[in-house]
Amino acid sequence: MRTSLIPLAILFASSSALAAPPQNVGYGIVEDLTTEVGQRLAGTEADARARDWAVARLKALGFANVHVEPFDMPVWVRGAETAEVVGPYPQRLMLAALGNSGATSEGGFTGEIVGFPSLEALKAAPAEQVRGKIVFVWHRMGVTQDGSSYGAYGPIRFSGPGVAAQKGAAAILIRSLGTDHHRLPHTGVTNWPEGTRPIPAAALSVPDAEQLERLLATGKPVSVHLTLTPRMTGVHQSGNVVAEVPGSDRAAGVVLIGGHLDSWDLGTGAIDDGAGVAITTAAAKRILDGPRPKRTIRLVWFGAEEPGGFGGEAYAKAHGAEQHAMAAESDFGSGRVWQFRISLADPKSPLVAEITRAFAPLGVAPAAGEVDGGTDVGPMVLLGVPAMDLVQDGTHYFDIHHTADDTLDKIDPIQLEQNVDVWAAMLRVVANSPDPLARVPQKRGR
Repeated sequence: MRTSLIPLAILFASSSALAAPPQNVGYGIVEDLTTEVGQRLAGTEADARARDWAVARLKALGFANVHVEPFDMPVWVRGAETAEVVGPYPQRLMLAALGNSGATSEGGFTGEIVGFPSLEALKAAPAEQVRGKIVFVWHRMGVTQDGSSYGAYGPIRFSGPGVAAQKGAAAILIRSLGTDHHRLPHTGVTNWPEGTRPIPAAALSVPDAEQLERLLATGKPVSVHLTLTPRMTGVHQSGNVVAEVPGSDRAAGVVLIGGHLDSWDLGTGAIDDGAGVAITTAAAKRILDGPRPKRTIRLVWFGAEEPGGFGGEAYAKAHGAEQHAMAAESDFGSGRVWQFRISLADPKSPLVAEITRAFAPLGVAPAAGEVDGGTDVGPMVLLGVPAMDLVQDGTHYFDIHHTADDTLDKIDPIQLEQNVDVWAAMLRVVANSPDPLARVPQKRGR
């Protein structure tokens, strides 16, 4: 009996090996990055390990000219973060400090809440209404397939804390910029106007924000004990990891693609932006393994996007004078690509029709609207480099964006591979197009 099973086992193993699909390069990258490095807060030791990991992986994949282009940046790190309603109904709240938040004392402080339904309402409030209090701003951010609701409500996080600080608030709490109803707060960077001293600033999970809103609706004074102890650790190094697929004609310009390597520190940065670096790298690998393209494809795993786009700015400073034929980035998770927008010096270029034909079998259609490129390639777009937005389905992206739930299990390998198919199709066309792809005249004030 035992001897008769051995040949069957060998036969089964051989058959399985023959039937196994080829390795999914993209999924392998995001799986290994999130497993072997994990979270990658910009400017920290984890960020440095991520760059070392990236260099080794890109060299192993066969890319040319793999190297790191370092830059310096100020580094903020998280500390203790707790909040408890003291009155009228004591209870704990779930929150996360915003990047660049100021700090309370180690023991925290208790303050009265003053609430506003929008950033506009906060701006309109007299300083006397908020001075010395904890400001709370909520909103009604909804689900949109293209992520446009983030653009509409983002200023609550980007600039709301600065507005509160200028009016003399002791601290600010905002409803997370998220579309979920989990008790997981969404972090993210905030900015302070020049000369404004940072105050403690944090995002409440959506359920907790709604709870605080209900407490205010009782008409009774609401007070919260808040403890936030983040700190700035000084200027440290981050960097962009660069790799290339060499082209046959350097004069034809560079096709710039990539995503950002850093992540926030709550999750492991799978959708933001492990997926983006994986998608663009796997697509470039397909070109690397095929006929040599006319144009060089430059793949950049940008550093320090989350705390303020430092990597994109550093790249533009170093390479802005070089001839770039096209720029595009992937930084919206792993949802399937369903639309594209393209910005060219000649909107009637045959390249538009060629791209449209290449994308049609993949279910990707042209869309109206201005191309911005994204945070990392945006500085190059502002210099007039032609650009393309490959628009992903973001219906569920803001359910986990900037939360502890940004982990590998949220990646759909099939949708990730559809992204790779689309990006590879784009690269084949753009990297070999006869269109000279001249710089785009920029609109005044853009």
